[in-house]
Amino acid sequence: MKPVRARWNGAILVCGKCSKKVKGGFGRGGRKPLAKALRKHCRIAKGHEGHVGIVETKCLDICPKGAVVALNSAQTGLWHIVQPGADLDEVAHTLNLDCPK
Repeated sequence: MKPVRARWNGAILVCGKCSKKVKGGFGRGGRKPLAKALRKHCRIAKGHEGHVGIVETKCLDICPKGAVVALNSAQTGLWHIVQPGADLDEVAHTLNLDCPK
């Protein structure tokens, strides 16, 4: 195996199945999935270029009605249920995600 250097300081995991079920609901106009809206709101580059990874996963098996599950990989014991239209500043703060003001 060949090791690869990670540039991320952490990762935010967002349930992809929940995101598809709520059909967006985040960001300006409420049309973007949570992962994409957080990336844009916090000005985080996609992929290995960013300082933090925001990764859309497969189902996390929580399955809230009309909401999306998200968690910070540094705090695996605390998962968050995010309602569509939630304030992205508050979501970023809750997930301990540094966003420039």
